[in-house]
Amino acid sequence: MAKVLAVLSSGYKDEKNEYETGWWGEELFAPMQMLEEAGHQVDLASPLGGKPDIDQMSISKEYDPKGTYKELYESGKADETMKLSEVDPEDYDVVLIVGGHGAMYDLAKNEDLHTIMNKVYDGGGIVAAECHGPAPLVYAKRPNGDSFIAGKKVTGYPDEMEPEGLLDILPFSLEQEMRKISEYDQGDLEKTGHAVWADEQLVTSRDPFSSELMGEELVKALKKKSQ
Repeated sequence: MAKVLAVLSSGYKDEKNEYETGWWGEELFAPMQMLEEAGHQVDLASPLGGKPDIDQMSISKEYDPKGTYKELYESGKADETMKLSEVDPEDYDVVLIVGGHGAMYDLAKNEDLHTIMNKVYDGGGIVAAECHGPAPLVYAKRPNGDSFIAGKKVTGYPDEMEPEGLLDILPFSLEQEMRKISEYDQGDLEKTGHAVWADEQLVTSRDPFSSELMGEELVKALKKKSQ
């Protein structure tokens, strides 16, 4: 059994632009279900601890038509998170950074998360990031001072998929920042699901529709590591 730390944004409110965001339901629950079914333990953490704010859009009829993730959310499955500052990275085999636009606000430059990512990676574990979850990979520094993804093949939420007008108020463009330092691969936007392994320990996925694929990739990788 592996131990997985899923990291969620605590949430963000932009009152000036009447904009609220947080973590994306499917990006936690889809891989979490697969990992737990495979016998792995999934713990949750966020910058503030406690109950982090979900992006309500992610459990709306539009994005969750069957109500699958809404039901899991309302069951309380994500009500308790540890503070990132209290996490011992040595306890974990995987750190999974869940997307949602919230990640760009309170996870991107979070030094506690950067430390966890480096320690898990240097301990031979896996660092995984979904959708907007690669934001911390842009700003986290490796021991040599380079960005975590410098020169690596990665993916993340592309500008082309951002809602109209949202790029104007977001703190940065994830795609543009990734392109500056890494080999950014958005994949075929006509196809559902896209995940990229930069090496055996670093995997990124493009969008919410890649959540199940991320779960599959992590389950496969952990099975391979245990053999």
